[in-house]
Amino acid sequence: MRRFWRQRPSWSKQLRKAISTLLVLPVAAAALICFRSEMGTLPEKAALLSAMVNMPEGSLALLEERFGDQIDQAYYHGKESEVEPYVQPWENTDEEENPSSSQPQSRMKDADSSDDASSAEVFPAKVQNARPAQDKAPDIPAEYRGTILQENMSVTAVDLVEYGNGKLRNYTEVPDEEVKAIMEQGMNIHLEQTNEPQVLIFHTHATESYEALDTDLYDMRNAWRTTDNTQNMVAVGDALEKALTDAGIGVIHDTTQHDYPSYNGAYERSAETVKKWLEEYPSIKIALDVHRDAIQREEDLIVKPVVEVNGKKAAQLMIITGSDDGTMNIPEWQQNLRFAGCVQDAIETDIPGLTRPIFFCYRKYNMDLTTGSLLLEVGSNANTLEESIYTAQLVGQSIARLLGETAQQPASE
Repeated sequence: MRRFWRQRPSWSKQLRKAISTLLVLPVAAAALICFRSEMGTLPEKAALLSAMVNMPEGSLALLEERFGDQIDQAYYHGKESEVEPYVQPWENTDEEENPSSSQPQSRMKDADSSDDASSAEVFPAKVQNARPAQDKAPDIPAEYRGTILQENMSVTAVDLVEYGNGKLRNYTEVPDEEVKAIMEQGMNIHLEQTNEPQVLIFHTHATESYEALDTDLYDMRNAWRTTDNTQNMVAVGDALEKALTDAGIGVIHDTTQHDYPSYNGAYERSAETVKKWLEEYPSIKIALDVHRDAIQREEDLIVKPVVEVNGKKAAQLMIITGSDDGTMNIPEWQQNLRFAGCVQDAIETDIPGLTRPIFFCYRKYNMDLTTGSLLLEVGSNANTLEESIYTAQLVGQSIARLLGETAQQPASE
């Protein structure tokens, strides 16, 4: 953290950014916050502490007060496996046998295949702030009752780097001007004319899930995780996959649950999955790790990033891309940053306000494996699955348009 206040005069601002970088990373704080065994149900609550990139004043102090003595410093410097797992394996209560295994699972659709799922709304999109929650909350005991705050997080952020139709929050020491210049270089991923897969969708944290209803209350005992692939991130990945394959893009969707039965080591396991597919299909140019965020402002207050698109609620998307401070071993991080900027610009061109600012930070997240690696946070635990699937459809359409417009043209005879 020392570099933050050693190199810039505004030390208080950089102190906040440094603490944010450490405390509010988009891994649901699972590997970051390690609790003593006697802490009881607190580990489940800790899963909420994530990428709070739009914190109000006082939120950092709240985190420090509640969890400051429980942060495992090894997480900042070591591999994920060096940190004690904060979640014990839970019993699989799903009716079907747990689909995760030691071998990657996937589905690949042909470019002209389709299913009965309805496609997203056509552009141009009409975007507005979301109306109030419409579902009645289930009965929740008063002591476990928390509040869900709906928020358009594309308009509440400050200190942003702006480029094209996109915005970025810079949590690195890379000067804003350099970050902007890199993104403004334009598209650097160009699909080829081939039937081979060129996009890989996978899930480091496949079991992340959502609220069941569009309500303004939630049950604080909820862990927002399930091994049911119709209710977790795999379902969101399915929607993204369909939008791309409908546009004729070859996609592999790996459905391995890398975070089950243990959350600890999930990124190391998903790295092996990505390497396997890259070896089998060198044609893959893009690797999208699809997650959902978790945003907690107070002990009993979580945030739902949402807008309405054509009269239907959509979870807001946050793109994450990493830099290298000399310790990350991401030699071509600039290429991922360029790609992130182009993807967000394409989405915001089609649907202004659907994305939150890009989260640019000193984290790796397996982004050393390709130059088209991005981590996508589709909504938060406070959103519904329906809202997040809708966002995946919309985002997939925009990405497909971008890739189609920038694809390599076949050589003329």
